[in-house]
Amino acid sequence: MASKIPVRVVEVCQVTPPHESPYSAVEVSLPLTFYDILWLKFHPVERIFSYELTDLTPTVFNSEILPKLKNSLSFTLLRFLPVAGNITWPAQSATPIILYTPEDGVSLTVAESNNAADFDDLSSNEMHDALLSRPYVPRLSASDEKVHVLALQITLFPNKGFSIGCAAHHAALDGKSSILFMKAWAHLCKNSSCLLPAELIPFCDRTVVQDPEGIAIECLNKWSSMNQADGGSDSNARSLKPLPPMEVEPNSARATFSFSREDIRKLRERILSQLDKVSDKKDAEPIHLSSFAITLSYALVCLVKARGLKSDEKMMFGFGADCRARLDPPIPTNYFGNCVSLHPNVLLAGPAMQDDGILFVARKVSELIKGAQKAALEVEKDKVEKRLPTDQDEPLVGVAGSARFEVYGVDFGWGRPKNVEVTSIDRTGAISMAESKADSGGVEIGLVLKKDVMGIFQNMFVDGLKHD
Repeated sequence: MASKIPVRVVEVCQVTPPHESPYSAVEVSLPLTFYDILWLKFHPVERIFSYELTDLTPTVFNSEILPKLKNSLSFTLLRFLPVAGNITWPAQSATPIILYTPEDGVSLTVAESNNAADFDDLSSNEMHDALLSRPYVPRLSASDEKVHVLALQITLFPNKGFSIGCAAHHAALDGKSSILFMKAWAHLCKNSSCLLPAELIPFCDRTVVQDPEGIAIECLNKWSSMNQADGGSDSNARSLKPLPPMEVEPNSARATFSFSREDIRKLRERILSQLDKVSDKKDAEPIHLSSFAITLSYALVCLVKARGLKSDEKMMFGFGADCRARLDPPIPTNYFGNCVSLHPNVLLAGPAMQDDGILFVARKVSELIKGAQKAALEVEKDKVEKRLPTDQDEPLVGVAGSARFEVYGVDFGWGRPKNVEVTSIDRTGAISMAESKADSGGVEIGLVLKKDVMGIFQNMFVDGLKHD
């Protein structure tokens, strides 16, 4: 029988960079750029990496695995000092900063699951209760004055394996930077080394991101106005505490759906075939049909149908585009921080539910991708309001993660993850995306939906891929 208390907390500690290093003895501060400040009050991004070791005992975990994870984490923080720090807003500073001091470190919770069978659900693609994940991700400490950048939780599942749960503040690092940190940690752990290859060393120079339009101050003014509108005093205008998180809806289910390389090829052919039948194709812009565009378009069609939207109803969707290579001049791919532009759009349900609905949606997605390629430098002040949270009734369906992150390459020395989930989509309503764990060239997506809606989505997803 499953325990009502899913985990037993064994230890909560602070892992710091090695004190004997002269680098960790010096304060380090980084300014937040406008790309960072867009995310200043958002709830942290949470992930769970699950590693299967069917013969793992508490003795082996505590004597071998846990010490190695802690030691390598300490050395990783030496290269990623801002991760050990906090976001704060000094009185003399016009904008918030990330500040590391020699007393800082990352909060690490060590736990043991009382329900080892939870590991099977956490590492499965199959539909299961969305709330099951919550005990396996840590809480990120936050107050009005400062917010931690990262919190971690390592949980033992006896005779099953272990998981690493992460909660990362989005204003400090985007998805690409977050996975860069995890890959660096895994590399040092697996190789029992203190040295990182060049591609895993973070580039932290924030001066490469220019802000000629003063977008950062405009964003801060918006955030400060929201703080005061929530009933805070003037002194609370600088509050850094994240907005209250959305509650996970009762009866919500989580599931993962996979596209094989062959599925993606057939969907591409289907879209092109439908395009051939369109009368206005001569005047139409060429359509962008990357794996990302195809899988997102198909997922959105299934979601519109599963939600049972009326033909005149609309669904907001969007995604972030990495700007590192698109800035002029481009900035290093290992730039550590946020460098993502946001691109929202609206889908009308009626056309999306037609037989050629995937073509309609793919065109919408294609428009956004082309816009992202052209508008990496767009930072006009009148766009700020569109990028910050609103009180709209229907939240935007975003995309969390990317197949290009290669999350299944995060191997600490005990094999690739059996599963990687973006836990926080249970509160944001986003679609998570990663490379397929099982199929080279494939893509997997994760969703959290009401159980009845998830059942319909699952049928739509599976049946649609059998259509050809």
